[in-house]
Amino acid sequence: MGASPSEDMVQVRHLSKQVASPGGSLLILDDISLTVPTGATAAIVGASGSGKSTLLGLMAGLDTPSSGTITVAGTDLSALDEEGRARLRAGRVGFVFQAFHLLPALTALENVLLPLELCGHANAMVRAREVMTQVGLDDRLHHYPTQLSGGEQQRVAIARAFVTEPEILFADEPTGNLDQHTGERIIELLFRLNTAHHTTLVLVTHDDALARHCGLRFELDAGRLRSAA
Repeated sequence: MGASPSEDMVQVRHLSKQVASPGGSLLILDDISLTVPTGATAAIVGASGSGKSTLLGLMAGLDTPSSGTITVAGTDLSALDEEGRARLRAGRVGFVFQAFHLLPALTALENVLLPLELCGHANAMVRAREVMTQVGLDDRLHHYPTQLSGGEQQRVAIARAFVTEPEILFADEPTGNLDQHTGERIIELLFRLNTAHHTTLVLVTHDDALARHCGLRFELDAGRLRSAA
């Protein structure tokens, strides 16, 4: 069951992440607590190496913390094994990466179809074509990723993330590999789809223009939450 409108979509409590390094244990995140309400847009900002992408990956269930708890859409991630977290992502969570992560052997349409087919969607082809039209790529359905520009590839990646109508979308530097003009178009698309689909959006960015679009801003500094607004 999903989060109701009165619930928080994400709750992070006393989250820490340590990893082994040649010099000993390295503390990447130190006692992070934050809340993202259902339907909100939130930016995680900070210098390179501050732990932004690590935090995003933990909230998306792509990794597990050393300590602390994360609740997403009313589900405690610590209560799930790897398979359970994968099921949660498949049904209720979308993810957009800086490097697009499209499958090169599949066309744009096939990349968007894939998550629908994995979850057994009854009208997968109709839905995939519909979302490709929403991102303005109905004339690129049968192009392979190498035949698309960076902006077009990112639009395919956004279509793939939204196609299953997730309750929450995580985006890691979604404009990081794009020029300013293309990045601005991707920002507009991301927030337009977010509004249309009533999706909670949490993103990591170095882009001040993108961060300013968000209602919430969490700033990390050397693995600690320096400010939240």
